[in-house]
Amino acid sequence: MEDMKTFSTPLENNYKTYSMELAGRTLSVDIGRVGKQANGCAFMHYGDTTLLCTATASKQPREGVDFFPLSVEFEEKMYAVGKFPGGFNKREGKASEHAVLTSRVIDRPMRPLFPKDYRNDVTLNNMVMSVDPACDPEVVAMLGSSLATAISDIPFDGPCAATQIGMIDGEFVINPGYEQKAESTLALTVASTREKVIMIEAGAEEIPEAKMIEAIYLADETNKKVIAFFDQIVAECGKEKHSYESCAIPEELFAAIKEIVPPAEMEVAVFTDEKQVREANIAAVTEKLQEAFADNEEWLAILPEAVYQYQKKTVRKMILKDQKRPDGRAVRQIRPLAAEVDVIPHVHGSAMFTRGQTQICDVITLAPLSEAQKVEGLDPFITKKRYMHQYNFPSYSVGETKPSRGPGRREIGHGALAERALLPVLPTEEEFPYAIRAVSETFESNGSTSQASVCASSMALMAAGVPIKKPVAGISCGLVTGDTDDDYLVLTDIQGLEDFFGDMDFKVAGTHDGITAIQMDIKIHGLTRQIVEEAISRCKDAREYILTEVMEKAIAAPRESVNEYAPKIESMKIDPDKIGEVVGKQGKTINEIIARTGVKIDIDDDGTVSVCGTDRAKMDEAEKYIEIITMNFEEGQVLKGTVVSIKEFGAFVEFAPGKEGMVHISKIAKERINHVEDILTLGDVVKVVCLGKDRMGRLSFSIKDCPKDKAALNE
Repeated sequence: MEDMKTFSTPLENNYKTYSMELAGRTLSVDIGRVGKQANGCAFMHYGDTTLLCTATASKQPREGVDFFPLSVEFEEKMYAVGKFPGGFNKREGKASEHAVLTSRVIDRPMRPLFPKDYRNDVTLNNMVMSVDPACDPEVVAMLGSSLATAISDIPFDGPCAATQIGMIDGEFVINPGYEQKAESTLALTVASTREKVIMIEAGAEEIPEAKMIEAIYLADETNKKVIAFFDQIVAECGKEKHSYESCAIPEELFAAIKEIVPPAEMEVAVFTDEKQVREANIAAVTEKLQEAFADNEEWLAILPEAVYQYQKKTVRKMILKDQKRPDGRAVRQIRPLAAEVDVIPHVHGSAMFTRGQTQICDVITLAPLSEAQKVEGLDPFITKKRYMHQYNFPSYSVGETKPSRGPGRREIGHGALAERALLPVLPTEEEFPYAIRAVSETFESNGSTSQASVCASSMALMAAGVPIKKPVAGISCGLVTGDTDDDYLVLTDIQGLEDFFGDMDFKVAGTHDGITAIQMDIKIHGLTRQIVEEAISRCKDAREYILTEVMEKAIAAPRESVNEYAPKIESMKIDPDKIGEVVGKQGKTINEIIARTGVKIDIDDDGTVSVCGTDRAKMDEAEKYIEIITMNFEEGQVLKGTVVSIKEFGAFVEFAPGKEGMVHISKIAKERINHVEDILTLGDVVKVVCLGKDRMGRLSFSIKDCPKDKAALNE
């Protein structure tokens, strides 16, 4: 037999590892160790948190698209925290809401740094393989996506970097871990390029504007250190960027369009506050150009994009040079506002907020805490959501038609933003023991529906009797920039056209006293500090106006109680050792209470019992049952019960489901009786007095010794 031979040679460890200290922990990156067939790959380690971050691009542009097809994925592997995935298959399924939101946070700073005329598909994949509770994988994913793309051959004007800031006891914490986040009153994420801030996402407990700006630029300072570290890696490991087929509109087509439709005519077409009128005007312009270019198939194919770009240039020029907005408003002017509550009957609470052609109706539903949403994820401190805010954006809201396929990433993101804005003002579970679901229905959309959702939800919560601490309002500011950093104009309350053609959508929500949420999206390579500060200041002024002049006139404070259609919830405390008695064997006792009263009962491990129902008398009955079941009977206590069993020696009286007492035959009547049935029958309701324990330690009760003038404990 031929001797066994080895035909392979050991692989050499020829990859490179780079590291730096970041907020007291080591950030290290392996380049060339794994994922070598991706255009770019960074094996990221922050503490013991480990992610595989890759960037890949198609070799050819996608046909028929007029946008950059970027996909960002954040994959939460449950093995990263030593858990089995939930569900029947025990396998990770579709992305969780948290994963979707993380993907959006990565997408927003990355997208502006790709060429505007690039149409190749690009996918940024971030796989969480290990989680160190002190090092949030979100931060690592944002850094890894940037680095993987920067070292790849994909055209990209990076790298960028991202930092999270928390605040505990008034002190900022850079890149807080899960435990610190649970205590923090600020959850801020900031992405930056070498020169400017490019993305802001924040949730806060009424942080003053000045403090928020301080936190933003602490993050920006940290980002610059990370970018310097990344620049070193790119210099040593980066690939040459590949060439690509540009999808830019030829300048000769623009020149021909302007000959047929002069700039003044295009200004007239777009200068209106009615979206439908503007769309009709643009349709007429497009038809006119199609007739003119009927013999040029190449130009006809790209004419819709050319008209879009012509609109964009026209609107930007009108705003920046002439300070004319398409609907004729002043730069700081908010569109007409309206607010009302109780617009939907028979629900637990509702409100509608209208700002120009943007209209949101929000509906509140209240339920017991047991209805809180269970959360399965990587954060050990977030296991349920008591407050859920969901946002819907049907096609009719923008005058279009398409089938509903459930919420997309945008809808999930808008709902989460409104949820984040309102969380700081919600009452505690002890103050208001309800799970709360808010659903924002978009009736009409022409700019910043997410902030209209904040306003509508705040009013709907108050209308539902949820004792929020303060009302919350939100508004968005836009931006148009010129050729220099000083050539710009910030716009208060942008409509859809100013969002599409502008450079920024800066959303800020809060109370009279501070910021509760921020989300900033931009289409350029960053904002100067001057622009950031001006936008935050503008949003504060607009927010104060909306709160004072509109929302508080519709409803000034939460109603004193929930309405007639909402469930009523009462909480009581019992000895945790008595929980078993209330539940009973296999749940028999608690199910009997529920069957008799029609209420819903939830019991926590600490002995907190929540009784939920719509009939106050039935709720009181259930509470009395629980009080009797958990009562330590003492001599002299008077109770009312039902005869449920008759024996030769006496009768058993039930005071509450699972709670009975025995009345000896000698204690039934003052005169001697031979048979219990001579006096009592099954179902009789009687009053008894507790005689204490007999010689065998059993509780005994008497009918004949019961004081006639004393009320029963369970009446």
